[in-house]
Amino acid sequence: MSGQPPRWGPIRSILALSPLLIGAPLFALRQHYTLPEPLTALYNPTTKQPQLSEARILSHAKYLSEDIGYRIVGTKEHALGDEWMIQQAKELDDVCTRAKERSPERKLECEWWWQQGSGSHRFDMMNKRLYKTYVNLTNVVFRLSDGTPEGKQDAVLVNAHVDSTLPSPGAADDALPVGVMLECARVLIETDDWEPTYAIVFLFNNAEESLQDGSHLFSTQHAIANTVRAVINLEAAGTKGPELLFQATSEQMIEAYSHVPRPFGTVLANDIFSSGILLSDTDFRQFEQYLNVTGLDMAVVGNSYLYHMRKDLVENIEPGVAQHMAENTMALLQHLSSPASPLHSLASGYVKPRTVFFSHLGTFFLYSYATARVMYAGVFVASLLLALRIKGGARGVRPLARGIGAVAGGFLGALVGANVVAAVMQRVLGKGMSWFSWEPACLGLYGPAALTGALVSQYLIGHVPEHTVMTSMLLLQSFAALAIQLLGIGSAVMFFLTSAPLLLALVLDTLKITRTGDGVSLWTYALAQLTPLLTGTQIVATVLDVFVPLTGRIGGDAPGEHIIATIVAATGAYTIPMALPFMHRFGTRVSSRVVVILSVITALSMALFAMRAPFDRLHQKRMFVIHMENVTSAEQHLHIAAADAAPGFDTLVHSMAEQFDAHGKPPTSRQLSDWDSEWDVLYPFSAFLSPYMIDMPVDEQYDGEPSAAAGKFVAISTTNDVVDKEKGTRSFTLVVHHPGIIWTAVAFDAHVLKWTLDDNPPDEYARHHIKEASFYGNDRWSVDLVVKYPSPISSEIPENIKIDFVGIKEQSMWPGKKAEKQFGGSAMRTFEALDAWLDEQTVGTVDAMLIGCVGGIALL
Repeated sequence: MSGQPPRWGPIRSILALSPLLIGAPLFALRQHYTLPEPLTALYNPTTKQPQLSEARILSHAKYLSEDIGYRIVGTKEHALGDEWMIQQAKELDDVCTRAKERSPERKLECEWWWQQGSGSHRFDMMNKRLYKTYVNLTNVVFRLSDGTPEGKQDAVLVNAHVDSTLPSPGAADDALPVGVMLECARVLIETDDWEPTYAIVFLFNNAEESLQDGSHLFSTQHAIANTVRAVINLEAAGTKGPELLFQATSEQMIEAYSHVPRPFGTVLANDIFSSGILLSDTDFRQFEQYLNVTGLDMAVVGNSYLYHMRKDLVENIEPGVAQHMAENTMALLQHLSSPASPLHSLASGYVKPRTVFFSHLGTFFLYSYATARVMYAGVFVASLLLALRIKGGARGVRPLARGIGAVAGGFLGALVGANVVAAVMQRVLGKGMSWFSWEPACLGLYGPAALTGALVSQYLIGHVPEHTVMTSMLLLQSFAALAIQLLGIGSAVMFFLTSAPLLLALVLDTLKITRTGDGVSLWTYALAQLTPLLTGTQIVATVLDVFVPLTGRIGGDAPGEHIIATIVAATGAYTIPMALPFMHRFGTRVSSRVVVILSVITALSMALFAMRAPFDRLHQKRMFVIHMENVTSAEQHLHIAAADAAPGFDTLVHSMAEQFDAHGKPPTSRQLSDWDSEWDVLYPFSAFLSPYMIDMPVDEQYDGEPSAAAGKFVAISTTNDVVDKEKGTRSFTLVVHHPGIIWTAVAFDAHVLKWTLDDNPPDEYARHHIKEASFYGNDRWSVDLVVKYPSPISSEIPENIKIDFVGIKEQSMWPGKKAEKQFGGSAMRTFEALDAWLDEQTVGTVDAMLIGCVGGIALL
């Protein structure tokens, strides 16, 4: 008899660990999602000092998104948003005048500009080459400085966009950040003892959703653009939770972010965004490309189901979201305008980030890559020495190899288990995306499957002592931290945060400080599991908040089911790494029983999720519908598409065809290429779509209305058309005249030698796409081209260039123009009936973007 207390069984052991297993995630989630108390008063009732008011911010957002409405570039509402923005600048200027009257000696100057200009820029996206052109777009610019030339020489730019996109009123995206900026400017001006050492430039840009035209206009044409040294870009892809720092491009700006009161961001998010995995972009691109500046990109990302949807309304913005963004933004502006600001040093260039940073339970940590390499190397060396000492030197290599195989096999098994279930749900049962309407739901479907796969994999390895598994896990994690960091990837910190506490736990266990019997103590498990639970829970929450709603807009061909299954398996393995040695603690007999239980749970979970509908009224399916009037053929069609792989879309479209097709025929399936122009107003996002087409009847009122088929909307022509037979070239100005039409797009095939879009057209015969966005009332744009012909030219008149063109009727967008539906023609009459039909048929689970377009072909 050894006299040691008997080892507890699995159930009793789990019960003993349950306070940790339940309490740590709950605590982490509470810290993760906690928002500040919203403030309503403009002034602190005790100190009488100005304060940031969420109520004021949301009133701005509500006016823009609901009183004005859908501020799509080129519409009347977009012009109204511009007028309102000018009025806000004037009011801030008045506030500034009164502040100066109160404190005449105060060093404060307020200036504002209404910028208007035209331009063009190349905008590559999704591996597609695209050119943008715009006419008379506007920005409102407001600057705070101390009034001296020195104080204006170096500035921080804070940016948000006033416009919204096609199917959305844009309360969060981006009226909320507009309100945040206005409120920060007011509070700074009214704080009598605040004086800026460095200037702050507030840019309210008017054309982000049309592919960042407003930020391009400011960056390339505004007189004070060359004073900008750093940028803070404010965005929103959701309506809930804290705003996430997802891009930081210099060490100086990461250090500046450390001064915010409620940090929320990690180098992991920065690395994911920089990798291009997320096909998303912001105005930040234009500032980087044309101003060569550093900065911070911050966005609200929780509940991104409403991103670019009709329900992006103030009523759906969570209380505290505006307060959180405003307080962090204010702290950044105060620091960057203070004497401690790094702005002056950024004038001579900035250091690209070689900084590890992360927020953990509300505390912000940052340190250099050099420090990280030392720390991670120290943990790895200590882990290696500990492993060799525990396993008896070289004699322990073989057991450790088996342990490493067990850990690696467990991770791969988790991936396989989750993805097998994903394949069954998607391809066998036809019940994909059943978890969509609640971000954590996928944990219930793929969590048991991943754990089952991890345990099944252990049968290939055989039994390995739990201590060996833990030691092998320590070696793998510490090695991963060091190796990934040596590659210059700051996200290696995620493995450091799990290996360091595991090292400590094993050291204490080896010294028998935590051990009360044979084998590994439960205290060792608790110490080793605490940090992964806290860190992993925060990672799981953030990643699922981003990626689950994202599957609703990444295209029907994307493997959304497998993406989510893989995320659950990988983040689950990170969050509960001690599950594997814990199972080896009790041998194969217990593991077999657990596998059976988990298999039953997985099967039951699949059955339950197979009965779930992916969408509901607050988590809707996105549908894209274009009513196309073809100028060339005088035909009308409905083009219908979705951007997800959820089941049921085909059935819905066939039902729609029965109701709306001119001849009651089934819809025609389409496969889009760069030579299909019907969807070019959404190019290159249209590459995500696999649309259908329905023939539409020409309604009784069509002949009497000013329709596209009557040729009254779009005219494509050339001027200055000259053919040089010797050089084999044709020079001309392409002119697009589009009264009443916005967001025009043209596409053509040619070998362009020179044009006014940029200095670097492709040196080959290629397909070219040019998209336009202009201010309301501007109905003409042009581009000069020189194209190459085959040499020699064989006829007096060379071959014509075929131009595919398309545009959106400014008065034919539902529901944005619902109040003026009588002016929208046949498209709006169709949309009114179709929208009501969709709501009835789908019980409100579909949000359709309904736009009326005209298009056709011109030979030049």
